[in-house]
Amino acid sequence: MGEALAFDASFIQPIQHRPKLEPVDPIDEVPTIDLSISDSRSVEQLVSDIASACENWGFFQVINHGVPMELVARMEKVAKLFFDQGVEEKRKVKRDAANAMGYHDGENTKNVRDWKEVFDFLVKDRTLVPASHEPDDTNLRVLTNQWPQYPPEFSETCEEYAKELELLAYKLLGLICSSLGLPIADRLKGYFQDEQMSMVRLNRYPPCSSPDLVLGVGRHKDAGALTILAQDGVGGLQVRRKSDGEWIPVKPISNAYIVNIGDIVQVWSNDKYESVEHRVVVNTEKERFSIPFFFFPAHHTMVKPLEEVVNEQNPPKYREYNFGKFFASRNRSDFQKQKVENVQIDHFRLPV
Repeated sequence: MGEALAFDASFIQPIQHRPKLEPVDPIDEVPTIDLSISDSRSVEQLVSDIASACENWGFFQVINHGVPMELVARMEKVAKLFFDQGVEEKRKVKRDAANAMGYHDGENTKNVRDWKEVFDFLVKDRTLVPASHEPDDTNLRVLTNQWPQYPPEFSETCEEYAKELELLAYKLLGLICSSLGLPIADRLKGYFQDEQMSMVRLNRYPPCSSPDLVLGVGRHKDAGALTILAQDGVGGLQVRRKSDGEWIPVKPISNAYIVNIGDIVQVWSNDKYESVEHRVVVNTEKERFSIPFFFFPAHHTMVKPLEEVVNEQNPPKYREYNFGKFFASRNRSDFQKQKVENVQIDHFRLPV
């Protein structure tokens, strides 16, 4: 087992955000959607189910998604082998402010340290990103993957996995386009084909002696278009239910992926779909692994409500913003506490 994190005050959540650990048995829960098409299930029904899940939850699970489960098992295996090493070995590929790819065990969410360790890698190696979050700085820098020597099959497995998840992401994006009534299912594909910034993360959440005081990941919304998450059977992901604000656990389902809408789709849809807050709770006994795929467009993408969804009755609710700068600002706060709130899409909301 990997070395445990050393508990200190930097992990402690403000009182109002500490998790309630008593089990919640929700009346309703995040929907599960079968992506397969058959005589008894049409594409139209699938698109309708996607629309309902996006509108009511911002989250859903998918089965029959086409990703080989033996590949997911191999990913979980190499993740555990990597994280089980001593901290000195893991820090040989430690990420820093210059290159955000690699190992990290000191990430902050909402200025509180997360109870986790991570390894990040790019779907497309050598990705261009803004050199800083400053609006007047037009310089770019190159992010590159750095791979550990152990386990030896680590990089090859990760690259194979990224290709499979990219295919699933495009499929889901097409279904979301159709659910928004866009005439072409590939309407948004171009934003990702040219210099996309997508990345995959391996998360390990160690057992914690004070799970009532910390969070594996603090409450947050995802900045990208979509997130596609593989999780093990331990559980811990919670979603803030739109109807009442309650934190609802997302139950692990064998061979399923959890999908959530990110900020970009919220803006593209002009608030028809919402990027929903979520967090991760930890426990005293079991380590937990998860593997999110973050579907990010190119750094030069200007994000604004799609012209097909706005009209006189539904005018644009956001001014456009540059995704690369948005990402650079978010990424900066992962490393050090900030004096001001992290950038949010609400900062670009137009007055009514």
